[in-house]
Amino acid sequence: MKLDEPVTGGPCWTELGTSDLEGAKRFYAELFGWRAETDPRQEAGGYSVAHLGEVAVAALSPLYQESQPVAWNVSFAVRDADESAGKVTAAGGTVLLGPMDVFDVGRFTVAIDPTGAVFQMWQARSFPGAGLFNAPGSLGWVELLTRAPERAVDFYTTVFGWSVNASEHYTQWGVDGADFGGMTAMDDTFPHEVPPHWLPYFAVADVDGAAATATAAGGTVLMEPRSVGDVRRIGVLRDPQGAMFGVYAEA
Repeated sequence: MKLDEPVTGGPCWTELGTSDLEGAKRFYAELFGWRAETDPRQEAGGYSVAHLGEVAVAALSPLYQESQPVAWNVSFAVRDADESAGKVTAAGGTVLLGPMDVFDVGRFTVAIDPTGAVFQMWQARSFPGAGLFNAPGSLGWVELLTRAPERAVDFYTTVFGWSVNASEHYTQWGVDGADFGGMTAMDDTFPHEVPPHWLPYFAVADVDGAAATATAAGGTVLMEPRSVGDVRRIGVLRDPQGAMFGVYAEA
């Protein structure tokens, strides 16, 4: 990801909704070295911010609704959450939650795109988002997996104004010339029950080592580490509670 700080339209934060908050804290501490601090306020509902050193990099939280899946979610920065929610609806998406204020830190919206992928939008106030990108243990890339890529391009370019860099094999998303993510078309190799979704990739120093550490900590390797050309190595993992995420390292 070329972005090194939150910018309007780009990914600014990622958070895990999990069925076992304490177990997730232990797993990601082992894998990424995260130190999770749980907000003590009752109204925060156990929301925990993960840090590398003193820098916030992600969040872990309990499931707040019975229908909420165990999954990683990606938030994109917007200037005006209410205006952006209107754009989502006008472009064929659905607003699932909000816009709503989160204390004094920002304004938050959960939406679903027309292809079925859930994403979040964040209007920053006192909290802009992650304080570190691309370094080991921090967000390094975001990828949309969808069965309707052309519809997705129409939707996200309309809502966020993203640039689209499409090749024969892969489509990349960007903001002002800085690519931050991509899109994979879900074909018949994906089980029917797997819905379209956004997948965060975390930077690591060693993808193969991260896969081994995740396995030893109770996770699963879904996609074995592989090289993408001569520029990076990637893998897809699943934590002990079932949430999928990617890891990558530049060559």
